[in-house]
Amino acid sequence: MTPRAADRARYDRATAHLDAPVAIVDLEAFDANADDLVRRAAGKPIRVASKSVRCRALLERVLARPGFAGIMSFTLAESLWLARAGFEDVLLAYPSADRTAFAELTSDPKLAAAVTVMVDDPAQLDLVDAARERQDLEVRVCLELDTSLQLFGGRVRVGARRSPLRTPAQLADLARSVARRPGFRLVGLMAYEGHVAGVGDAVAGRPVRSRAIRLMQSAARKELAARRAEVVRAVRAVAPDLEFVNGGGTGSVQHTAAEAAVTEIAAGSGLYVPRLFDNYTSFSGRPAALFAQPVVRRPGVGVVTVLGGGYPASGAPGTDRLPVPYLPEGLGYDGQEGAGEVQTPLLGSAADDLLIGDKVWFRHAKAGELCERFEELHLVEGDRVTATAPTYRGEGRTFL
Repeated sequence: MTPRAADRARYDRATAHLDAPVAIVDLEAFDANADDLVRRAAGKPIRVASKSVRCRALLERVLARPGFAGIMSFTLAESLWLARAGFEDVLLAYPSADRTAFAELTSDPKLAAAVTVMVDDPAQLDLVDAARERQDLEVRVCLELDTSLQLFGGRVRVGARRSPLRTPAQLADLARSVARRPGFRLVGLMAYEGHVAGVGDAVAGRPVRSRAIRLMQSAARKELAARRAEVVRAVRAVAPDLEFVNGGGTGSVQHTAAEAAVTEIAAGSGLYVPRLFDNYTSFSGRPAALFAQPVVRRPGVGVVTVLGGGYPASGAPGTDRLPVPYLPEGLGYDGQEGAGEVQTPLLGSAADDLLIGDKVWFRHAKAGELCERFEELHLVEGDRVTATAPTYRGEGRTFL
């Protein structure tokens, strides 16, 4: 029996009492992935990206482990909810225009002490002040550095379009704006290199493309390391008590951790290891989060149909954004139908061994987006479900 076949047998036994669709997290794999992230971070603390987990019980589990400290959230409303739930260090990774949440943040000393907001434009400070409930509460502020690699005088850009702040002078100017403004305190700097951390460099069947990605990422790492160090020096000249410099992502943990200017690493997807993290040369993890759909039809030889399963991931549309049929091995989509909202035909010799009611296990393309489809995660240890934890959705929270 192959390791994957053994996993399928375990998951089937563990969930035999549960009807599909059903979602699980294999805790042994989850913990092993957490250990690997800590190893790669080489002593620097890892701030957990809540967007990639979306389950409070699992956030608590990983933050209880040595090597993890703090949360990186994705909306201000989520940040406040987590802070009210007892999480004491929440960094909002994206600027917000949520006036109601800013009013809540600036009305409660506990929230103001626990949550750090992201800023890359003075107009975002204006939004906070316009909604401010109390003038005496300081709002903790983090600045974001644009990490994109720009070539040929900026005519070619590689990387996400995030912050407009790119140079040490630009970051220092905004740092001075924050320092001069009553009611704000600059505490951090963030730079997320998604074109390194979130792009696989070993694409199956694409050796030329894979080599081009590796060359790009090598150049991007060198350019960013030098620029990030200059930016940190410039910002610390304005704010010498800067508490943290955050960088990285699951795919670049060890590279970012090697930069002296960086004090902490952000990661989250590496805990679940979705399918988009299969194509990396720098690390390999264990798939920990899976969902199962039930076989409801057998249309013919080499074909079964499962209920639902059309859970595409965000980002530029493509087949890599679809969940991948994972267990049993040897199943694939029908090119004419793909992953459907209400039914999904699957082709392959493994289909002939499946019966009506059997489970087919899938891996989502991304990590936390799976939790938007399920109200609970069944936590598996060995061949038993030992606990069930609500997702954000299961707690009635849909932040985006």
